[in-house]
Amino acid sequence: MSKYHQFNFFKHTFCEFKSFPEEFFKEKSIHFKSKSGSKYFYTEQGVYRYSNHWGRVANCRWKIKGIQNYKNQNYYYGYANWKDFYSLNSSKKEFYLDVDYSQERVTICKSELNTTKFLMTLNFSLKRIKEIKNIFKENKWASYINEDVDEVKTVLIKKMVSSDRPLQELKQSLRDIF
Repeated sequence: MSKYHQFNFFKHTFCEFKSFPEEFFKEKSIHFKSKSGSKYFYTEQGVYRYSNHWGRVANCRWKIKGIQNYKNQNYYYGYANWKDFYSLNSSKKEFYLDVDYSQERVTICKSELNTTKFLMTLNFSLKRIKEIKNIFKENKWASYINEDVDEVKTVLIKKMVSSDRPLQELKQSLRDIF
């Protein structure tokens, strides 16, 4: 496992920052300001970031948690511990997806030692999240199945988080169930 710090955390990493109140930066002098205007303050434990762009950040995938009505181009304050950064290029299967069906939300989780969850690489997890979000949004793909759309979606998503089979193959397998 790589150890991340202020000199390498911005190189092909994934991280979920926690939102925090804006007063923090008013009391501190920043350590780094990017060309795009993002501000950073480093500690031994982690990094504070003030920015108007989250998600795909250069060669990284950085998300911010705790913002109810996130809008791109609005400035938000986030904090992450160094231990919360993960390599995008890792081939280790150490992540799983957690789905909240009532909120139609899916999140990446780092595996614990004795998990029974289906583990995936980070890149595959990110791909699956994108596919699951599309499944939540669209209903047209399920029109050929004469069952409750929400039930069909739930069955498909459960298959998606427990398999590395291609999405099209998983959709076709629904014919055997319904």
